[in-house]
Amino acid sequence: MDSEALKKYSALHPKPAGLTLQYGTAGFRTKAEQLDHVMFRMGLLAVLRSKAVVSTIGIMVTASHNPEEDNGVKLVDPLGEMLHPSWEEYATQLANAEEQELQKIITEICQKAAVNQHKDASVFIGRDTRPSSEKLSQSVIDGISVLGGQYHDYGLVTTPQLHYMVCCRNTQGQYGKATLEGYYEKLSKAFTELIKQSPGSGESQRHLKIDCANGIGALKLSEMEPYFPKEVLIHLYNDGTKEKLNHLCGADFVKVHQKPPRGLDMKPNERCCSFDGDADRIVYYYKDTTGHFHLIDGDKIATLISIFLKELLAKVGQTLKMAVVQTAYANGSSTRYLEETLKVPVHCVKTGVKHLHHKAQEFDVGVYFEANGHGTVLFSKAAETKIRQLAKEEKDDEKREAAKVLENMIDLINQTVGDAVSDMLVIEAILALKGLTVQQWDAVYTDLPNRLLKVQVADRRVIDTTDAERRAVTPPGLQEKIDALVKKYKLSRAFVRPSGTEDVVRIYAEADTQENADALAHEVSLAVYHLAGGKGAPPQP
Repeated sequence: MDSEALKKYSALHPKPAGLTLQYGTAGFRTKAEQLDHVMFRMGLLAVLRSKAVVSTIGIMVTASHNPEEDNGVKLVDPLGEMLHPSWEEYATQLANAEEQELQKIITEICQKAAVNQHKDASVFIGRDTRPSSEKLSQSVIDGISVLGGQYHDYGLVTTPQLHYMVCCRNTQGQYGKATLEGYYEKLSKAFTELIKQSPGSGESQRHLKIDCANGIGALKLSEMEPYFPKEVLIHLYNDGTKEKLNHLCGADFVKVHQKPPRGLDMKPNERCCSFDGDADRIVYYYKDTTGHFHLIDGDKIATLISIFLKELLAKVGQTLKMAVVQTAYANGSSTRYLEETLKVPVHCVKTGVKHLHHKAQEFDVGVYFEANGHGTVLFSKAAETKIRQLAKEEKDDEKREAAKVLENMIDLINQTVGDAVSDMLVIEAILALKGLTVQQWDAVYTDLPNRLLKVQVADRRVIDTTDAERRAVTPPGLQEKIDALVKKYKLSRAFVRPSGTEDVVRIYAEADTQENADALAHEVSLAVYHLAGGKGAPPQP
């Protein structure tokens, strides 16, 4: 390592005094002007990680659904998964190190993680459409170059596309071709094969309105459009030509405010969906004939996919184990429907994509979605091999055809990470194949009314939870109080958990009516305020 070059370049990317950042589920995220040094240092870290695992590592410059003036960065591990937890620690150390300690910390990381300095390093870089992203990705390149790493800059891509590229590269092309064309071709080929089987295919056109959050999703969908079968017509809104990224639009806005995005006019019963800023989340929605807005969130997406896959697995007649993974935020009705009606096992894990992904890997077919619309399906190696073999060799027509549909599903799903483009095509294919309207899909079960609140506290660490964040262990007396409050309402539950990023406690409550859900959420927020050191005025109903 050339310590003079490191000194020289590091001085060009100075760390603002007194700034400390934490690498979390979303990597680093903050105001764009505070990130230059972080980008440079993540370039350094990606080289070390690449040498440690002797594979290509990805770096994505994005702040997803945050406001346009923010930015962020996350690293992608060899199979397109999120950075290993032990390296999140190193990322935090490196980002917060003072200039003169950089060399020492790099040396320590190399020792702790057994990094072989003589190995080659290779990094893939991608970025979203934020005004600050291009300059910040240049800082990443500076960091990679100082440590002698090779890089390929994909420029503007969705977050899931970068995850896909990294996985393709490290599986020597087994997962697909590590180019945008490769991504478009693989997905559109599988989608076209599936749509062909649908009743009335070729006759009726399928329209879908898509709110692209004024982000990267619009650019990539327009590039992909020529690859779509002609009966699928997508209409793009909030395509980034006029308005600001994520402003009053995007999946997060629609989910939180339970209303349509700005700039998209909905006619009754039209299918609409929203991506988030970096296109790794999707939610669907429609307005009924009375003008009432219906949101179809991640829970209902997971349910639709589970219904479809369960039918196919039954037809194929294999004993493949399928399960759905949710967090405590999943609507109680979805859990009940999956377990009692569909008879699919449901597992609850802590909030955060990495926990869901990890749990889903335990099954032959693991479906996971967060209520916010981030999710995917994982197939075990053994299940995938079995399905592909049946699609080729099975003598029984019905079984073979079902296996072929499953095989196309495997190719259409981006198994590395939640991907709005891929998930959208999966949903569109299932609705077409099952001949379902958006209202019929919505009617599979009725969501229990719920309410999300947050309470500011002096220190979020006073709250500790267990049972996948569904029960509070500390402060003493809080869980007992919540239990007593929940008993007052029908079909109710409530839980509290500390935010991962700020000193607030998040509260979720659901009950048989909206009035009761609101009342329960408010009473729980008062309990948190009084027992967990609330700041400012007590919560108002």
